[in-house]
Amino acid sequence: MPELINNYQPQDNALAGKTLLITGAAGGLGSAIALAAARLGADLILLDNNEKKLNQLHDTIESDVGKQPGLYPLDLRGATQDDYQKLAETVADVFNGLHGLIHCAATLGQVSPIESIDAKNWHETFSINLHGPLFLTKALVPLMCSSGNASIVFTADDKSSAYWGAYGISKASIVPTMKIIADELDTLKDANEQFPVTCNAINPGPMRTGIRSSAYPGEDPNSVSAPQEKVPAYLYLLSDEARTINGTHIEL
Repeated sequence: MPELINNYQPQDNALAGKTLLITGAAGGLGSAIALAAARLGADLILLDNNEKKLNQLHDTIESDVGKQPGLYPLDLRGATQDDYQKLAETVADVFNGLHGLIHCAATLGQVSPIESIDAKNWHETFSINLHGPLFLTKALVPLMCSSGNASIVFTADDKSSAYWGAYGISKASIVPTMKIIADELDTLKDANEQFPVTCNAINPGPMRTGIRSSAYPGEDPNSVSAPQEKVPAYLYLLSDEARTINGTHIEL
């Protein structure tokens, strides 16, 4: 499957009529997905805590495709369930349903031995990498079920060796989180084995992003893939061609 989705070539306007919400939209991966999805006709809601970069991405998309994405500044670090519920209500009021939730928001946190971990930083890292995606998904699933043909895509990573601390543990929790949600959504599939909402995860592997450069400051950025090279996998899972794929962890 990775080879199939890495080489996925969507038809023009493949995402027309779909509304997608992307977290971490101002980052390297999120912005690459946003621009590609906009070019395929999607309506976008871009969520990030960096308003300056959100506005820059808004202008880039508007200049490129002539459509204005919706912006939703929110810091997952301090967001509450009430914040996520308010977001869900806003999306329902303003947009024509919700057909895609793409989790790209992440923070590196503190790279250190376990014995040196700061508790505040630990909790903030989990809020952004795990708790935020979970509770945002919880708030939006009812809207996605009513919209139909919807997809949830988590972004996973495997850093289960020394010093990765809160980042490694929080990101390791993404795949079981995805599988539990997908298993619950499995009960909703129709007679054709298609789901009103699918839930999957992608581990994109090393990418030329801010988090990567912070973790590996001495690395030549050109030695790893650009985020744009990982985008086809996300577009595939968001497309109607992937309606029978649920609970899958894809490693690129």
